[in-house]
Amino acid sequence: MAILPIYVAPHPVLKKIADAVEGGVTDEHRKLMDDMLDTMYATHGIGLAAPQVGESLRILVLDVAQKGDIDEGTHEKGTPMFFVNPEITWTSDEQNIYNEGCLSVPGQYAEVERPEKCRVKFLDYDGNEQEVEMEGLLATCIQHEMDHLNGILFIDHLSTLKRDMLMRKLKKWTKMNADDIAETHVL
Repeated sequence: MAILPIYVAPHPVLKKIADAVEGGVTDEHRKLMDDMLDTMYATHGIGLAAPQVGESLRILVLDVAQKGDIDEGTHEKGTPMFFVNPEITWTSDEQNIYNEGCLSVPGQYAEVERPEKCRVKFLDYDGNEQEVEMEGLLATCIQHEMDHLNGILFIDHLSTLKRDMLMRKLKKWTKMNADDIAETHVL
């Protein structure tokens, strides 16, 4: 497995609508998902979409039940989930507000309102069709990651004023942490 570079806003790949995976799930797609999962764990994330690692494909991985810290050697996987061509088929009227962050908008957080529950149809790791209903943090996370597949960042759900403020903070954060960020992935 490999740790992949994470692309940081405002990189153009993050604003592009990702392409559907055609012809089923292949070994190449499974390798990408495995690498994405390793990258997500290594960067302390709970979800990661393919555009965030520079692949404009409708693929994402999640694990909201993991525990511990990978840096301290106490990390335990929870329930890794793999989604190819995910599609939300239903959302609840009930809303949930969650203080979201993003590996592609590092160091920035904001409250985002999303449906409390949703149903998602997708192909799993082995290419089998699935449909699951999610709620709470899992529903928030899948919706956040699916936004990435549509060229949307969590900050796009904010008012222009809040979004501009977070982008200014991100630029400042990026300058302060330039040694930790691959320059080719930040504009």
